[in-house]
Amino acid sequence: MNDHEEIKNIVQLYVDSMDESNPDKVKQAFHHNAKVVGYLHGDFMEMSVDDFAGFVSSQQPSPKEKGEDVVFEILAIEVEGTTAMVKVRDTYLGITFLDSLSFMKVEEGWKIYTKLFNVEGE
Repeated sequence: MNDHEEIKNIVQLYVDSMDESNPDKVKQAFHHNAKVVGYLHGDFMEMSVDDFAGFVSSQQPSPKEKGEDVVFEILAIEVEGTTAMVKVRDTYLGITFLDSLSFMKVEEGWKIYTKLFNVEGE
């Protein structure tokens, strides 16, 4: 499997984690030191992986169980050696996000290291 395919698999794991409200999948997709940063409803948010996993797991019933699957589109993937940037547009909890995901290739493979998000239409 090449780098692009591996990265796409991690993006799918990330989306599945939100779709299923699954904190374990969040922790599989993200590096343990990763940060999630952006503005939501005008408020600056900065979360650790554990914070984000807790937020994702708190969405009960999950979007998938409610029939509100997370819809996403990969807009761009750029790989430079052991780093990559991926732009993803996704609709989660009725909000459309534009995510800039930075990836690092570590011993375990590709991991999301930073998620910068922008809420579209805010």
